[in-house]
Amino acid sequence: MVPMHGIGGRGDLPVPLWLAIYSAGAAVAVSFFALAAFWSRPRFEAVGGTPLAVLTKVVDARATRWALRLLGVLALALLIGAAWFGSSSPAENPAPTWLYVWIWVGIIPLSLLFGPVWRFANPLRTIAGLVRRTSYRALPERIAYWPAVAGLAGFVWLELVHPEASEPLVVAAYVTAYAVLNIAAGIVYGPAWFAIGDTFEVYAEVLARLSPWGRDDAGRIVLRNPLAGLATMPQRSGLVALLCLLLGSTGFDGVSRWSVWTSRTSDLSQGGHLLVYTLGLCVAVALVTALFVLAARTTGSAEIRPGAVGAAGLPGAFVHSLVPIAIGYAVAHYFSFAMFQGQDGVLLATDPFGRGWDLLGTSGMRIDYAFLGTGLIAGVQIGAIVLGHVLGVVSAHDRAAGLFRRRQLRQAQYPMLAAMVAFTAGGIALVTAS
Repeated sequence: MVPMHGIGGRGDLPVPLWLAIYSAGAAVAVSFFALAAFWSRPRFEAVGGTPLAVLTKVVDARATRWALRLLGVLALALLIGAAWFGSSSPAENPAPTWLYVWIWVGIIPLSLLFGPVWRFANPLRTIAGLVRRTSYRALPERIAYWPAVAGLAGFVWLELVHPEASEPLVVAAYVTAYAVLNIAAGIVYGPAWFAIGDTFEVYAEVLARLSPWGRDDAGRIVLRNPLAGLATMPQRSGLVALLCLLLGSTGFDGVSRWSVWTSRTSDLSQGGHLLVYTLGLCVAVALVTALFVLAARTTGSAEIRPGAVGAAGLPGAFVHSLVPIAIGYAVAHYFSFAMFQGQDGVLLATDPFGRGWDLLGTSGMRIDYAFLGTGLIAGVQIGAIVLGHVLGVVSAHDRAAGLFRRRQLRQAQYPMLAAMVAFTAGGIALVTAS
């Protein structure tokens, strides 16, 4: 497998790196001051939207739901089967690409374009539902999203730290163990488990908050303002950790591809590699978390409207603004990887079990690396980061407009603005430096 990060270095930028960083930071800052001047009341508190009755009937139809469930179960069976019984070479087995590209990276466009569709196709939820029970054990309220955070930590550790993460048998063991644990928890705790414990479903649901599709109080699908959907994200414990872990792990993936890092870690033993990379991942996540939490809590030095902040505090109140930033980072970081390595998932699917088959007629075909230029890749990387941060600033400002009195609105947001500019500059440096 190719390295899991965007290709393209400083030389691929259409402008000098320093100019790209300054311009992006200025775009975020200018957006903030424009909002502060013309946006003094929250506009995303009421989701609203245009009801789509026909689409609701199609999506909620029994046939549609069962088709999605069947597709999900078949996809899981094929992934596990290929991982366990296919070729032992990552270059000839599609399972690693299916997991790290089609599923992990593919969740992003899938959730943004189609909303919370993962919930309906989730094979683990489907399999657990086959075991009928009259009652389920209640989930403790304090557990919140922490099981999903733990699952995400395990996945990013496997992806970014484990030196044999792309080995088919490693993928097989991980997917099997993950599936068994979540299905067992789903049988014990019922469907409620997957909404807080299944990392992939929770991640997909968080991303789907920024989808133009939502549900109104009557359960109808509506076409809505995506930022209004984002504003409805629950302020529950664990979400800050989840999103900071996403940002920090993506940042560490960028750092670990720098030549200065690889040159100093290439000769480490396996134990040394695990230790250094684990520490690096922890430091990256800790830095992102500290910066965001400090900015959010410093914002709280202003007078907050009574009852405006929930139990998760100010970090929880502003955590939804990290979602577009996390998406921007992910698109910038994985865009070229998905475009190129994603092709291999199709090419290798022609012989998923290494039996010499050519089911799709793609035997002998190779990945086309020429259809995207490095200039376009760099443009997408920078554009995704800047757009993600601008949307993050808009979301944070709208929330602040409901938290702070008008005379304090601009001043209260300076710490969060500083954090956003730092995230923007750091993101561009990570995906473009070599």
